[in-house]
Amino acid sequence: MDEELYRLIREAKQGEKKAFAELIKRYKGHIYRHAYGVLGNRMEAEDVAQEAFLKAYYSLSRLDNEYAFSAWIFRIVTNLCRDRLKKLGRERTLSTELLQQMATKRVEDNHLRLTIEEAMKQLTPDHREVILLHDVQGYRYDEMAEILTIPLGTVKSRLNAARLALRNEMKKGDE
Repeated sequence: MDEELYRLIREAKQGEKKAFAELIKRYKGHIYRHAYGVLGNRMEAEDVAQEAFLKAYYSLSRLDNEYAFSAWIFRIVTNLCRDRLKKLGRERTLSTELLQQMATKRVEDNHLRLTIEEAMKQLTPDHREVILLHDVQGYRYDEMAEILTIPLGTVKSRLNAARLALRNEMKKGDE
């Protein structure tokens, strides 16, 4: 991250609305894509993204370290997504669009993309979440631990379990 970003965060913490508006501008795409990936619904993702920025705005003064802003706001989004899934009373599937982007980047084979998409639908929300954060969005293990508020070892084991489950689901699709 750059010094301009840290300056914006400091100014936003002091109540500068233009600085917070710039933070929204910088993060809105990332926040929305994460919520959409977890929830699999555009309207729900938009609602969660808006709610996350509102929550961040009103609690920004409690952020101790400007350098932790990214992990902090993603933790807010992750928790809101979890709450939304509980409220809806059912698991949402990972978005088709996001899965297609992920598969297209790695392979051109249409069959494999469909296999990945179907396999991801079978994973638990926790497993989809870690695959999204690490393999799609590129977060490091320590960042994921902070976002998900779980120990580093749990992140590693959950990601390993998620990849194994994904692999097993993909094998089922080939049978």
